[in-house]
Amino acid sequence: MKVFLLFLFLIIAPALYSFDFVILKYKMGDWYNSREGVKNFLQELKDRTLIQVDEKVYEISLEEDAIFEHSFLFLNGHVPVVFSEKEIANLRKFVLSGGFVFVNDDYGMDESFRKSIKEFFPEYPLQEVNFKDPIYHCFYDFKNGIPKIHEHDGGPAKAFGVFIKGRMVLYYAFNTDIADGWDPPEVHNDPSEKREEAFKMGVNIVYYSLTH
Repeated sequence: MKVFLLFLFLIIAPALYSFDFVILKYKMGDWYNSREGVKNFLQELKDRTLIQVDEKVYEISLEEDAIFEHSFLFLNGHVPVVFSEKEIANLRKFVLSGGFVFVNDDYGMDESFRKSIKEFFPEYPLQEVNFKDPIYHCFYDFKNGIPKIHEHDGGPAKAFGVFIKGRMVLYYAFNTDIADGWDPPEVHNDPSEKREEAFKMGVNIVYYSLTH
């Protein structure tokens, strides 16, 4: 009975919430290259779930207090990133207040981001996300973890998280580029099955952020 009630909650709960998507603007990096893909993803999210989706794509500076009016932030880029003290303080405050951050390495930001994460959360290490984690099974089932969408530099796709008191507050997609799979098909010429996996993984990330 408890299992059934939990399942029912996970199905119905998102319909009780509205969702909006914030692309984080930050000073040092190319945060802006995912706009069209995010629009495509929001339409897919609306079509596939009961979530009340705000189709506007918000773009807010990490230094602005306006980020605290939202619950889901997207940090994307493919050049090295450096964050100001204000950006570090705001992102830290955001997640400690209950927010969720999805970080997508568009190839090139990994080394610098890993250094930055130690400034954001010195007491909470970046950990590889276990394949059994609910983020891979809360809506669609990914038994092998995060899917490989776009090939940049060889190697398997990996995902890492920051966990605070058992709750994942930040999910970092590495060596896969989920957001590339959201772009129009002619941009990267990704196969339709790869784009489908990217949309499904995106749905799981959002669904997880609402239900956990």
